[in-house]
Amino acid sequence: VMTKHTASPVLFQRYSVTELLQKTDLWLGQQGRLTKPMRLQTGATHYEPIEWADAFQLIAHELSALGSPDEAIFYTSGRTSNEAAFLYQLFVRMFGTNNMPDCSNMCHESTSVALAETIGLGKASVKYDDYEKADVIMIMGQNPGTNAPRMLTALEKNKQNGGKIISVNPLRETGLLGFKYPQSVRDMVLGGEKLTDVFLQIPINTDLALLKAMGKILLEEEAKATRNGQPGTVIDLDFVTRYTTGYDAYAADLARYDLDQLAAQCGLAVSEIRAAVDLFKNTNKLIICWAMGLTQHKNAVETLNEVINLLLLKGSIGIEGGGASPIRGHSNVQGDRTMGIWEKPKPEFLDALQRVFNFEPPRRDGFDVVKSVKAMHDGRAKVFFGMGGNFSMAVSDTDFTAEALRRCRLTVHVSTKLNRSHLIHGETALILPCLGRTDKDRQATGEQFVSCESTTGVVAQSHGAVEPVVAHLKSEVAIVAGLANATLNGRYGVDWDALAADYDKIRSLIADVVPGFDDYNRKVRQSGGFYLPNGPRERQFKTKDGKAHFTVNHPTQHTLKAGELLLMTIRSHDQFNTTIYGNDDRYRGIYNERRVILINTDDMTALGLHEKQVVDLHSRYDDVVRTAHQFVVVPYQIPRGCCATYFPETNVLIPIDAVADKSNTPTSKSIVITVSAVQR
Repeated sequence: VMTKHTASPVLFQRYSVTELLQKTDLWLGQQGRLTKPMRLQTGATHYEPIEWADAFQLIAHELSALGSPDEAIFYTSGRTSNEAAFLYQLFVRMFGTNNMPDCSNMCHESTSVALAETIGLGKASVKYDDYEKADVIMIMGQNPGTNAPRMLTALEKNKQNGGKIISVNPLRETGLLGFKYPQSVRDMVLGGEKLTDVFLQIPINTDLALLKAMGKILLEEEAKATRNGQPGTVIDLDFVTRYTTGYDAYAADLARYDLDQLAAQCGLAVSEIRAAVDLFKNTNKLIICWAMGLTQHKNAVETLNEVINLLLLKGSIGIEGGGASPIRGHSNVQGDRTMGIWEKPKPEFLDALQRVFNFEPPRRDGFDVVKSVKAMHDGRAKVFFGMGGNFSMAVSDTDFTAEALRRCRLTVHVSTKLNRSHLIHGETALILPCLGRTDKDRQATGEQFVSCESTTGVVAQSHGAVEPVVAHLKSEVAIVAGLANATLNGRYGVDWDALAADYDKIRSLIADVVPGFDDYNRKVRQSGGFYLPNGPRERQFKTKDGKAHFTVNHPTQHTLKAGELLLMTIRSHDQFNTTIYGNDDRYRGIYNERRVILINTDDMTALGLHEKQVVDLHSRYDDVVRTAHQFVVVPYQIPRGCCATYFPETNVLIPIDAVADKSNTPTSKSIVITVSAVQR
């Protein structure tokens, strides 16, 4: 969102940190672009301007004073470009730590874990045009209208090509049920495209039971086909035999489950599930896509394993119009991981860094987001450096996270605009303003461009076209270079200034280190960019045995006591991740209010609540009660026992220890709460 006015030093002179904390997140963002580096000195009430060189020296001094490099945390938001991310991780590892948490830890980490284990690559196996070619697309755990509006265009093309769409969601989402794209005159006349053919409204986190039921129906249908002399017409037996392992154990496990019980668990009639399966029973051109609604549960990795089971049964991986499609919402979260922003780097990546830069990178795993917060809270980490993002608002357990940041000696944020994380600070704090993706980026050798990786693995250029709001803003790349110069003092012989002056030089180094980026500078200049190599797309599975893995996964049931509800946090239409652009959620018919709780009308009656009543929300975990105050009750079509609120306002309810197995992702989509009326 373009802003003309700026958050200049005058703003920080006018308002103390305490006064700014009273403002809403929306107001903070609306103050416009940051223009100068700002420092909050120990004990001071106001941020004051600081020169760039002094800011870098201050950070270098604090980093050098640490007992160990592992006492520093270097966070990355998904906004960071490939070039900046590569340079950043190089600096951090030369400094001596793998403490590189990123926003992936909170979102698609479960995806990365599940897909790496089952098909050997934690990324989508589809290309963008596969959406148009698929016979069936099953959308789980997301609402494209709010989370990925561009995806709606691909879905509309799929419908025009005769494709069918299955939507699985606890909420009846307008974006899924009817699609109005204002740029299309035809749609304005006809009232929009009906996208969904089969809508399965299931209670929160019963997706695993649904997927098992679908698998069971497919096995039954295959048995029928075999009896009729047509084996392999429902299940792709050739694919299963040639490319997979674990099928027999998977089938034997499914046989132990009762179809009626699985259906009951996900609140559906068996006939409804059959209607969905009928759509893809006889085609392998099936895409299953998902987002946070699957990844942010305790059993998220198991649920995603079950998604892969279904695709393997159908032989839907490595074909046109079929595959696994996590939908990553952040602009370059996937590219950052490819560039080495990861607290658990692979040995091969570290070996390549060692070969190209002639230093010994740290080999022990660093802290992810949740571990970073705990380390700051208990004093094992003392410096927090945030490359973009709004860390304090993005993480679960808002109050615990705030206390953790306040215990740091130094907190630093590289940002384009003011946000709440700047106000939840360590003993000393810095805000470093940077160029945004829309800004022209002029360095010593001329105008530069950066590149990003899309959710389908396309690496393409990103060019700024707008004059920066002020002349002396630095790019993320230049900030990393300044920080590295000040901290490393020429150690390891990297010419950081030369890299910041000419991003082609950074891309040449990436080409030497990261597989798939050979000839990077030429390929990235091609129209539309280039696809990275993708094993599953070619039916090459880089698992331990070179095969795709069927897995055995068990549904878990949330047993709620009287008065309890299962809460999921969602985003509104006027919101991109933690950035809030307005107070409306027009797809869901909610205007000028963000502190709302969407509840089933039967639950409202049972709890003695009425529409527009103001309530407090409470979660209890390990005998600690957390409360989110002042929410307005909104009746909504959501299964009984379930409710929804917007994040980040209810992150305060999610305990820091409530995480997914294996991926350590906060369980933002399944939190048990109670509701109490506010006494007026």
